[in-house]
Amino acid sequence: MTEPLRLHLDAALGRIVFDRPQALNAIDQATARAFEAAVAQALDAGVRVLTLSGNGRAFMAGGDLAAFRRAKDRAAEAEAIIAPMNRALARLAESDALTVALLHGPVAGAGLSLALAADLALAAESAVLSFAYLGVGAPADCGITWALPRIVGLRRAAWIALEGSAVPAGQALDWGLVNRVVPDAALQEEGARLAARLAGLAPGASGALKHLLRDSFGRDYAATLEAEKQAFKTCAATADFAEALSAFFEKRPARFTGN
Repeated sequence: MTEPLRLHLDAALGRIVFDRPQALNAIDQATARAFEAAVAQALDAGVRVLTLSGNGRAFMAGGDLAAFRRAKDRAAEAEAIIAPMNRALARLAESDALTVALLHGPVAGAGLSLALAADLALAAESAVLSFAYLGVGAPADCGITWALPRIVGLRRAAWIALEGSAVPAGQALDWGLVNRVVPDAALQEEGARLAARLAGLAPGASGALKHLLRDSFGRDYAATLEAEKQAFKTCAATADFAEALSAFFEKRPARFTGN
């Protein structure tokens, strides 16, 4: 039996490639468990940037409906798939690592949830984003009801979810669902270039910024000011901050070590 995904680690960079092309990378129990294990391995290895992509003609077509059809207890099947996905996504959100989704072809259901869970998303011109859950009689999973309204606003989120039309890459860019659209042939190269650039940032500072942005919806203005001050003070005491100052005045690129 082939593995449902592949993890590649290269110093500060990690890549998770969903690899069930015959099923459009749909998530079954094995994929969910493998995703949780891959995220844990990548974070334990200290990656600064993790990219998510799919093999074959799709990023991901959602959950594996064939697995649900075979299941004798479909509620138990949902638990077995969703629980490890949730644990992995929560750990990614809590970490300082930055995530980048590289999207092509169908990006539906849980595939869209994963795309929106990432910090940044690049889309190939072939990418088509679909909420898709209601079409199979399910509401949502993998955090999409948290991410979608924060990214596009409540009214547009409701339209995407309830009206149900697929969103092509250009429209996804206009609506803020993705950060950039590139030709299909350039997706992996552009994704690798972006990941390398992000990995070159001071990890303490970029991680703190990630959390400040994600947590801003749950804070009032005064609490945000305080959180920013504390994060700045923490970073100001690091060797990376001292290196940034030296590099600025010496007119050279900074070399950050995470210390």
